Amino acid sequence: MTQKSFKYRFFPTPEQETLLRRTLGCTRLIYNRALAARTQAWYERQERVGYAQTSSLLTDWKKQDELDFLNDVSCVPLQQGLRHLQTAFTNFFAGRAKYPNFKKKRNGGSAEFTKSAFKWRDGQLFLAKSSEPLDIRWSRAIPDNAEPSTVNVKLSPSGRWSVSLLVDIVIVPLPESPNSVGIDLGITSLIALSTGEKVANPKGFKAKRAKLRIAQKSLSRKQKGSNNRHKSRLKVAKIHTQISDARNDFLHKLTTRLVRENQTIAVEDLAVKNIMKNRKLALAISDASWGELVRQLEYKCDWYGRTLVLIDRWFPSSKRCGNCGHIVEKLPLNVREWNCPKCGAHHDRDINASKNILAAGLAVSVCGANIRPDRDSSKGQLRKTSNGKKQKPKS
Repeated sequence: MTQKSFKYRFFPTPEQETLLRRTLGCTRLIYNRALAARTQAWYERQERVGYAQTSSLLTDWKKQDELDFLNDVSCVPLQQGLRHLQTAFTNFFAGRAKYPNFKKKRNGGSAEFTKSAFKWRDGQLFLAKSSEPLDIRWSRAIPDNAEPSTVNVKLSPSGRWSVSLLVDIVIVPLPESPNSVGIDLGITSLIALSTGEKVANPKGFKAKRAKLRIAQKSLSRKQKGSNNRHKSRLKVAKIHTQISDARNDFLHKLTTRLVRENQTIAVEDLAVKNIMKNRKLALAISDASWGELVRQLEYKCDWYGRTLVLIDRWFPSSKRCGNCGHIVEKLPLNVREWNCPKCGAHHDRDINASKNILAAGLAVSVCGANIRPDRDSSKGQLRKTSNGKKQKPKS
C-alpha cells in the first residue's frame, strides 16, 4: 500500500467560504501564538516547550473571552497546526530546516482535517460544521474503494481554493523496459538525454516576466491597506500561479514520460542551493527547477518499480571523453562543442555528459563500483538510489 495525494480545485458556497476562512484564520492564529510561546520560553527561561504544552495552552486559550471564537471552528485543524509546528521544530533541531516563521494572512493558508473532522459519503466530501458537500471539480477519479484518510484544504495567495485527499492505494509497477537513459541538466536545454535528444527549457518565468513587471509596478504605486492594493496584489499572485502551474505541468509530463520509457535513469545529484548563490545564474536555474525535476523522478521511480541512480556532483561528466575516457583540464561553460585532444572525437558538450552519466549509472547499478580513475583530483563518489531510496556512498 502506498499513500498518494489527489489534489482538486473546489468552489465553496458563501457560507462554506466564510467558515473555511475563519478556520484558516484560527489555525494561523494558534500556530503563531504557539510559536511565540515557544520562542519566549526559550529566550527567557531556556525552556523547551513541546507539543503537549502547546496543546494545554490551546485549551486555556479557548476559555478566554477574547478568544472564544476558536470554539466556532473544528478543533482538529487547530491541533494539526500544533503538530505541524512540532514537526517544524524537529526539522530545525535536526538541521534540515531554518527556524519556523510566523504565518501571514496574505500567503493564504491551509487547514488539515483528519477522519474525525470530515465525512466521505457517496463520493462527496463533507467537512466538519458544514452541512453541504464541497463543490469539487473531479479532474481525475479516485481509485475504487479508496477512502481519504486526511483532507487538506488550501487557499492560495491568488484566491484559489484546492483540496488534497490522501488515500492508501496499491500502485501497480510498470512492465520492465530494456531502455536506460542518462540525463544532463541544463538551462538552454532543460535536459539532454544519452539518446541524443534535447528537451528545450520552456522558461515559464521569462514568458510572463514582462506582464509580471507591469503588475508589480502597479502594485508598488497603491496605498498600503487600500482595496486597490489588495486587487493589485491578487493580480500579481495570479501571474505567479500561472507561472507555477505551467512549470509543474511541463515537469510532470516530462518525468512521467522518462519513467515510463526507461528502466534505469541516471542523473547528476546537483547542489542546487549552492549553485543558486551565483547571482548571474540564479534566476535561470530557479526557473528551470532542477530540484523539482529530480524529486519527481525519485518518487515516481519508487512508485513504478524503476531504478534511479544519482551521480555525485563532482563526477567530471562534461570533461570526460565518452570515446576514450580522457579528461580535459578545463572546459568553460561557453564551450558547447569540443574535440578530444587524445582521440580526436567530436563531442556535443551536453550529449557527451549525458552518455557519461549513463555509463556511470549503469556501473553503479550493476556492481556498485566507484569508477573514478583519480579520486584525489576529482573529489567525489557515486551514489545509487534504488526505487528512489538513497544509500551511503560505496567506498
